[in-house]
Amino acid sequence: MTRVAVVGAGVGGLACGARLAARGHDVQVFEQADVVGGKLGIHEQDGFRFDTGPSLLTWPQLVHDVLDHTATDGDDASLELQQVDPIAHYRYPDGTTLTAHANRERMRRAFDTSLGLGTGAAWARLMERAERMWDAIEQPILSQPQPGVAGLANQARRLTDLGKIAPHRTLRSIGQQYLHHPHQQQFLERYATYTGSDPRRAPAVLATIPWLEQTTGAWYVAGGLHRIAEVLADRITAHGGQVHTSARVDTIATTGDAVTGVTLADGTRIAADVVIANNEARSLYGRVLEHPNAPRWRKEVERAEPSLSGFVVLLGLDGRTPDLSHHTVLFNADFDAEFDAIFGREPQPVPDPTIYVSVPDDPTTAPDGSEAWFVLVNAARQGPVDWDADDTAARYAEHVIDLMAKRGLDVRHRIRTSTWISPADLARRTGALGGAIYGTSSNGWRAAAMRPANRGPIDGLYLVGGSAHPGGGLPLVLKSAEITTGLIDA
Repeated sequence: MTRVAVVGAGVGGLACGARLAARGHDVQVFEQADVVGGKLGIHEQDGFRFDTGPSLLTWPQLVHDVLDHTATDGDDASLELQQVDPIAHYRYPDGTTLTAHANRERMRRAFDTSLGLGTGAAWARLMERAERMWDAIEQPILSQPQPGVAGLANQARRLTDLGKIAPHRTLRSIGQQYLHHPHQQQFLERYATYTGSDPRRAPAVLATIPWLEQTTGAWYVAGGLHRIAEVLADRITAHGGQVHTSARVDTIATTGDAVTGVTLADGTRIAADVVIANNEARSLYGRVLEHPNAPRWRKEVERAEPSLSGFVVLLGLDGRTPDLSHHTVLFNADFDAEFDAIFGREPQPVPDPTIYVSVPDDPTTAPDGSEAWFVLVNAARQGPVDWDADDTAARYAEHVIDLMAKRGLDVRHRIRTSTWISPADLARRTGALGGAIYGTSSNGWRAAAMRPANRGPIDGLYLVGGSAHPGGGLPLVLKSAEITTGLIDA
C-alpha cells in the first residue's frame, strides 16, 4: 500500500485520489478552502446556487471512466448527466442571431439558416479537418505523458499527422481558410477562450473543441457541475481515503531527490511515499516544494504564458425568461480589441467584452419562479490589472449588467440578489496565478510542450490539473488525472 498525499481538492486531485484509493492505496487529500472543487466552485446566496466554474461538460466518457473505476458495492454516489441541445443562442451586434447545437448536421443547418446558404457546408469542411486533427492528437498526445517539443513530432503516428495538426498555424488562420463569413469566424474564435487563449495566437488544433462538442454532445449535471467534485470526494472516502478541507499544505518535504511527505499550515506533518500536486506549478516550485533545485524548476514553468482570467457576475433574478437557452452569448463588435485589452502590453478591463450567460434549466439552482444567472466576461489577470483597487470590481460589475441591457438582455429591474467574482477573488479562492482560469494558455505552437509533465523532477512527485499536461478545462483535467494515476501505478 502506497501512502499518497494530494495537495488540492480540485477535480484533478480528487480524480487521482479516487482512482488510487479504489486501487487500495492510502490516500489523503488536503484542501485549503472549506469546500472541495477548486475552480469547479459553487456559491450559495439568498436561496440561489451558482456553479462558478464550467457550465457544460464535453467528452463525457471521461466522467463515466472515473466513476466506473472507482465504484464500490452499495455506493450510491452518482451523477445524472443531462444532454443539452441547443447549447447556446448567439447574438451579434448587427442583430443576427444563431442557435448552436451539439450535433454536426443540426449545426450545419443552423449556419445556413442564420448566415446564408453555403456557410453550413463551409463549417462541415472545417469539422472534417478538425476530426483528422483529433485522430492525430487524441492517443499520442492527449492520452499519454507530456511528450516535450521533440516528442510532439516523435509521437505522431505518421509524418502526415503533423500536416493534419498544422502546428505553425493559428485558430484564426485556419478559420479564415475555411470560413468566409465574419460571424462564423468569430463563432470559431471564441473556442480559444476554452483554453484561456488568444485566437490570433492559439494553435489551429483548437478547432477540435467544437468538433468534440458536436460529436460527443454537451452535458449538464443535475444539481450543478460542482456535483462532480462532491461525488469524487465521496468515492475517496468510500474506499477508505480521507479528504481534509480547511487544511492548507505549507510545504512538500524531500530527502535527497525524493518526497517524504507534506507539512500543513498548523505544523502537522504527514508522511507520504507519493505527493500529487493539484496546485499551480509556479506555486509548487516557488513556495511549496522544499528542494534546492525548486527555483530553477520555477523558471522553467514560468516560460509558459498564463491563461486569461474571467470576471463573473452572479445574478438571482425574479421571474422566468421565455425561450432561454442554456447559454446566451452576446458578441461584441471588435474581438481584436477584447484580446488586446487582455493580452496586450497594457492590460485593462475590457471596455466592450463578449458576454457569456449561463442559465441551467435546473429547479434546484433557484427558488420557484426565479432564475440563477452566471455571467462571465474574459478578463486580464490580477497583477497586470489591479482588480482590488478602489471600486474597480464593483464598477465593472455594473458596467457588464448595463452592457447586457444595451444588447437586449435588460434584467436590471429583476435583480433580487447579486455579487461578483473578480480575477483577484479567483486567485484568492483557488491559488491560481492572478486568477488564470486554465493555468497556462495555449498561445503559441510550443505551448502544449511547455506545460509541466505529470511526473515531477524528483521521485514520488506528480503534477495534475490545468497547469500540467495536457492542459486546462474539465475534460483535459480528467485526462490529466488518468495519465498521472497510470504513471503512479505503472
